[in-house]
Amino acid sequence: NKLRNYPLSATITSSNPTKKPHLANMKSFIDVAEDSDFSIQNLPYGVFSRDGEDERHIGVAIGDSVLDLSAISHLFTGPALSDHQDVFTQDTLNALMALGRPAWSEARATLQNLLSDDVATLKDDAELREKCFVDRSSVTMHLPVAIGDYTDFYSSREHASNLGSMFRDPSNPLLPNWLHIPVGYHGRASSVVVSGTDLHRPRGQTKPNPDEPPKFGPCRLMDFELEMAFFTGPGNDLGKPITIDNAQDHIFGMVLMNDWSARDIQKWEYVPLGPFLGKNLGTTISPWVVTMDALAPFATPNVVQDPKPLPYLQHEDDYSFDINLAVSIAPEGNEGKVVGQTNFKYMYWTMKQQLAHHTVTGCNVRPGDLMGSGTISGTDPSSYGSMIELSWKGTREVDLGNGETRKFLKDGDTVTMTGYCQGDGYRVGFGECSGKILPPIEE
Repeated sequence: NKLRNYPLSATITSSNPTKKPHLANMKSFIDVAEDSDFSIQNLPYGVFSRDGEDERHIGVAIGDSVLDLSAISHLFTGPALSDHQDVFTQDTLNALMALGRPAWSEARATLQNLLSDDVATLKDDAELREKCFVDRSSVTMHLPVAIGDYTDFYSSREHASNLGSMFRDPSNPLLPNWLHIPVGYHGRASSVVVSGTDLHRPRGQTKPNPDEPPKFGPCRLMDFELEMAFFTGPGNDLGKPITIDNAQDHIFGMVLMNDWSARDIQKWEYVPLGPFLGKNLGTTISPWVVTMDALAPFATPNVVQDPKPLPYLQHEDDYSFDINLAVSIAPEGNEGKVVGQTNFKYMYWTMKQQLAHHTVTGCNVRPGDLMGSGTISGTDPSSYGSMIELSWKGTREVDLGNGETRKFLKDGDTVTMTGYCQGDGYRVGFGECSGKILPPIEE
């Protein structure tokens, strides 16, 4: 029952960042529907607990099942992992992220071998299968990572242009620095939550009337932001930047992200230092981390950047990704309706540029730091990634069906984001990133 010599699948490396082997014929002995997010070509990592138990385990999603890696940690016997099998018995992914790309690719190759329909190790061992597989619908998902720091970028040109048109000059919507640097700000890691966590409408200061003093009370302009985010690892020492040429070796994988936004609170507070209370109420991420190796076959040419960025931000390898994204809103008691559809490939600044810029000062990042993309919008109104754009600052109604319309979110609304890459007969998907807005907490 030895593992066969299966080639590493779609590994992104410095020398060959977009290697795209044919993956469509790879099959698992686990039944996986063609439209399942969790194919053998994917194998995202997450942290889960079994029904009725508190103990957390690292798992991999395959079809409707979760493979408990703590039960098979002894099977990771390759040169990069044989002395680090303990990373699969942890309750977060941080230790695995710290090992670096050779270990990540070896783990993926091992898992694809174990789950292959012509490898007997798991397929023919009923006792081991009973221990290591669990129905995905029966588990509770947790934050996959102990997030030390969280940074949110602002890297969609369409989104930045839309907001600049609303609040500044439609003929010149971008600020002077936007086409030269990946603009970002440091967020609040303590309020990052996993999908399925409900959040209360925040209270804060607003100034609805410019001629009157500010008021304190519940946010009136509650919004979502359709984003993606990546987790870092292994990171860099203080004072030693991550260069654009090796940035990909420090990007473990991606999740969907909803960076909830209290627009009226943000409007009053953001000058001169940027978002604060308008953003720290909560940020929701999807529970399954899709690795960059799984996304490699879906790399697309980067957006042409004009003016050309400074040399420390220049790279020729494709590091944009064809990820179909959608966001829906479900009012209390109603089905959800898709209100926006877009694609990650529209992002102006790449993740490599974001990370290189973040660390060019010598700032150190650590395994499991979270980097948000910023709201992802396309050129068409149906591809906008926030309510402030979809309703154009509250001047238009967004139809939710059944007589329901919205300009901004109401209490009881559930926002759900989805994303997937479409392969030849398979998907590499992210599952859901979902959260519900509850009424403000009474004083």
